[in-house]
Amino acid sequence: MTKSIPNHSTLSHRLHEDLAQMISTTNPGDRLPTEPELAKQLGVSRATLREAMRTFETQGFLLRKQGVGTFVVRPTQVLESGLEVLESIETLANRTGLPVSPGKVDLEQRQATNEECDALGLELGCRVISVSRVILAEGRPAAYLVDILPEDVLSPDEVQQGFSGSVLDLLLERGNPQLVNSHCEIAAVAANSTISRALHIQRGDAILKFSSRLYALDGRVVDCSYSYFLPGYFRFHVVRELAAS
Repeated sequence: MTKSIPNHSTLSHRLHEDLAQMISTTNPGDRLPTEPELAKQLGVSRATLREAMRTFETQGFLLRKQGVGTFVVRPTQVLESGLEVLESIETLANRTGLPVSPGKVDLEQRQATNEECDALGLELGCRVISVSRVILAEGRPAAYLVDILPEDVLSPDEVQQGFSGSVLDLLLERGNPQLVNSHCEIAAVAANSTISRALHIQRGDAILKFSSRLYALDGRVVDCSYSYFLPGYFRFHVVRELAAS
């Protein structure tokens, strides 16, 4: 008699269904069973369970605290927007009613890398200002944003005094330089150690990355920004027109 071999995709699908059912019937803020207990309960290895839980973690349904446990944190609201209009997360959140707040802001003045010099049109050896910050949604890190600008575009004093959390809004309010558009590339990437710490996720988890260059009226690139989003709190779409026949 031939012994059937379990199909990996079927097992994975069943595991995700079981976890989804468990999360949906657990109150936000409650802790799930420990990893060994949960693996035994679901009939899978700890490695298989850990991989499945990463999916729910990056979607915003689970929060793992090192040495404490895994908690259900289902987001109650999702920020949804088209990508045709450039606006800050703060402006978008205010318009859609999702409460967000600025987290920790890190400011650094340093020499630009060769890649940054190329992107910003700077001479080698020029200095830039880097502003990185976390955006909180419902008290949890939901996005990690990094802006890199030439020193003559943004000064540290402007960031340290009355900074609302958005470099884009700061430049728009100031009105100089006059901004015209932004070119953006979108990709799914694996979180590195810096991003995973900022967003409280595991290193290697998949997240959404926007890489943008902000252009002024004179054609100069005045800001290179990198935005990392947890999919559970953001849903983006694009309106597309049919090609002319």
